[in-house]
Amino acid sequence: MKIFNFLIIILIFISLASCSKKEEKISLIKEDNLEMQMIEAYNEGLKEFNRGDIFFAAKKFNEVELLYPQSAWAPRSTLMAAYVYYSQLYFNEAIIELERFLDKYKNHKNTDYAYYLLAICHYNQIVDEKKDLGEILKAKTYFQIIIKDFPSTDFAEDSKFKLELIEEILASKELYLANYYLDREKWIPAMNRFKKIVNDYDTTIYIEEALYRLVELNYKLGLTDEAQKYAAVLGYNYQSSEWYDSSYKILNRDYKKLDIKKDIEKENSLLKRFKDLFK
Repeated sequence: MKIFNFLIIILIFISLASCSKKEEKISLIKEDNLEMQMIEAYNEGLKEFNRGDIFFAAKKFNEVELLYPQSAWAPRSTLMAAYVYYSQLYFNEAIIELERFLDKYKNHKNTDYAYYLLAICHYNQIVDEKKDLGEILKAKTYFQIIIKDFPSTDFAEDSKFKLELIEEILASKELYLANYYLDREKWIPAMNRFKKIVNDYDTTIYIEEALYRLVELNYKLGLTDEAQKYAAVLGYNYQSSEWYDSSYKILNRDYKKLDIKKDIEKENSLLKRFKDLFK
């Protein structure tokens, strides 16, 4: 009887071990099938991208990430989804994919590419910088990240070039606003805009005109020393410039001066009247 019971225990143990191996085998088969599905989805995404169906292609690339989120294929697929959107000018959709990539895969080897493509997506959406600076400032931020964090890459070289163009655009906006105030005889706001060009965008093509306008305005306001200071900077750096010739003429002739004290008193009076409305 004892021998019989012992045999039964051995049979049960063998049966359990067999079931365990069977379950392990089934699990491996499922894993293999999952990887095959992932590869098929990725290849199908490439196929649809080449056909021009970018939305279905992006869907397939997203499926790869869902099927195998811990694999090397996941970040690669996210970048491909972003690129297929970008290739057909769906910048907002590409931006969503790229931001997700940078959030999930911060230390990935293609992070530099993700930042570059993100910057380009914003850069290509610059329409009218005089009305909306949102896209241009975002592009500037990402180009600066590339130059700072990935200085030895090809992306950094192009980012420097793009950043120079952005600086020109931003300086042109400041010049537009400065001349707007100048035309309306708003001397102080105009001066502040011209100073911003001198301080922040001194490598742009607008620096010469900004320096000249500061000579002109300071002289008009009776601030001769300030006018001479800006004229000296203009002469030292851009002596052959027509703007320097014009500034020289200003400092060597009788120029109608404005009463800056009177101008400030007028502004203070207007501010006081505005405050009185809320008493």
